[in-house]
Amino acid sequence: MPPATPDLISPRSPRVSAARRLARRNFRGKERLFLAEGPQAVREAAAHRTPGGADATLVELFATLEAAERYADIIGEARGAGARVHLADEQVIEDISTTVTPQGLVGVCRFLDTPFEDILAARPKLVAVLANVRDPGNAGTVLRCADAAGAEAVVLTDASVDLYNPKAVRASVGSLFHLPVAVGVPVERAVAGLRDAGVRILAADGAGAHDLDEELDKGAMGGPTAWVFGNEAWGLPEETRALADAVVRVPIHGKAESLNLATAAAVCLYASARAQRAPEGCRTVSST
Repeated sequence: MPPATPDLISPRSPRVSAARRLARRNFRGKERLFLAEGPQAVREAAAHRTPGGADATLVELFATLEAAERYADIIGEARGAGARVHLADEQVIEDISTTVTPQGLVGVCRFLDTPFEDILAARPKLVAVLANVRDPGNAGTVLRCADAAGAEAVVLTDASVDLYNPKAVRASVGSLFHLPVAVGVPVERAVAGLRDAGVRILAADGAGAHDLDEELDKGAMGGPTAWVFGNEAWGLPEETRALADAVVRVPIHGKAESLNLATAAAVCLYASARAQRAPEGCRTVSST
């Protein structure tokens, strides 16, 4: 439990100023640090280790007195991970936070992206590739969907949004800390590397020549698969679709014009997850 009369960190502290700057991408990249807000994200960060397991991901935590009392277990986990814990008044948290209604906990975390080569070496069976996805909320939500569907990796291409954008971190609801994510990978390299690792490449596109239901009925979805998802507004360009083994559309059975990116990603990833878990599904990747 926190002490009854704790010393509060000053709003003018260099630590507060340094944390506040992490709302900006150039400072995140320079320091290789990002912000995680709220109890769910901070708890996940405290339990996480950077790729290779050498360092704790959570390095610093700012908490209001009320949050420190309410989430005493998280404070203990943060301290157990070696993070510096600063008790602060609500104004300090509001200054650091990027949300309209802060939840009283803001963590400073080390970057945790995984080298693309390490993802390939693990021979993944289900991967989401985000190609030119620009909206941070969508990127975080697709990451969450991939985590829920049991995907083993997410790849963000070099034209996609910053993984550590605060909105993307929030939208992932902790899933950022659950599965390997590679960033800044050219889409051609992502496709070639995954294909060489024995993974079938499927591009998700509303005008695709292949119907998702038909692919499932044919039993074509049970093997290792990478889904490539495109930009929210214009989808995948022709040159990216041409890289795929098949371009697949989610069937629209009603009158809706289309599905948004996150919804389509959830449908596609769960279709693969179900097929892979069926008795005839491929649960291992054979050498190629």
